[in-house]
Amino acid sequence: MYTICAHTYAMAPGLVGDYLRIAFYRLTLSECSLSSCVSFGSFFAHPEARLGSRAYVGSFCIIGKAVIGEHTQIASGVQILSGRRQHSRNEEGHISGVGDGVLTTVTIGAHCWIGAGAIVMADVGPGTTIGAGAVVTHPIPAKSVAVGNPARVVRTAAQS
Repeated sequence: MYTICAHTYAMAPGLVGDYLRIAFYRLTLSECSLSSCVSFGSFFAHPEARLGSRAYVGSFCIIGKAVIGEHTQIASGVQILSGRRQHSRNEEGHISGVGDGVLTTVTIGAHCWIGAGAIVMADVGPGTTIGAGAVVTHPIPAKSVAVGNPARVVRTAAQS
């Protein structure tokens, strides 16, 4: 039932849709601030997710088991997966279903910027910028800028 409602509210247009989505997630997620915004076409795949105050989620994002810090901004088309090991292969090479994989919570710190089309599978420290199209496969430290596939740190606060 959660998934049906999440998909339905994701498609509600305009300002009314923004209000409907944040109200729904306030009632269903582990934590969700009414001061946040979840844009058109975006949805949380797991009710265990947390969305901090004044966070912004752009259009057409899919968010798994994640903790998103306050004042974090997520551009359009971002995917935050429930870790890197959602599916595994058995001895014969057959892929398992999601129920057989390992779901982990991905944490994105406060005051982060996640660029358009990024895919995040590992933790991102507070104050960090992830470039558009980056694929985060390993934890990124606080106050860094990371880009590329796989994402690599190109600058930290000490280098600024």
